[in-house]
Amino acid sequence: MYYYILAIHIIFVVCWMAGLFYMVRLFIYHTEAQAKPEPDRTILSKQFEIMESKLWWIITAPSMYIVIAAGISMLYLSPFWLQQPWMHVKLAFVLVLIVYHFICQNKMKQMRKGIYKWTSTQLRLWNELATLLLFAIVFLVVLKSAVNWIYGVVGIVGLSVVLMLAVKIYKHYRAK
Repeated sequence: MYYYILAIHIIFVVCWMAGLFYMVRLFIYHTEAQAKPEPDRTILSKQFEIMESKLWWIITAPSMYIVIAAGISMLYLSPFWLQQPWMHVKLAFVLVLIVYHFICQNKMKQMRKGIYKWTSTQLRLWNELATLLLFAIVFLVVLKSAVNWIYGVVGIVGLSVVLMLAVKIYKHYRAK
């Protein structure tokens, strides 16, 4: 039974993360649409609101709840995992990811009310936080070490910095 629940857990982690990644991408487009002239701005905003709402309530939120239910079920069936230090760190990251989820939900509600507090650049950086959390959680689960996951996350952060610098340098030279 444990492995069936594990399979469900993994499948819905993929669905949840896909929903979070795409949701923030929609937030970026939704925010950028505010710079468009009318009637484009209104038409695009209405369309993004529909897309965000469907993605959130049909895929992202239900996936999160299934992930949590499956995770709790696995811990109930195998309580020894709770004695492992890496599991404590993983659960802390999962808690941060859940907070991230609800911050995104709040952003969606703000945008629906015409409140755009973050720029598209800030939203792009926000999207990277979910990536870092995903990397940390996966490395923790695979390595089952409360320390070794750090190397993987440091590596991805380093790669991200190099890529962002490369994009900025390219953008600078292209502008000339």
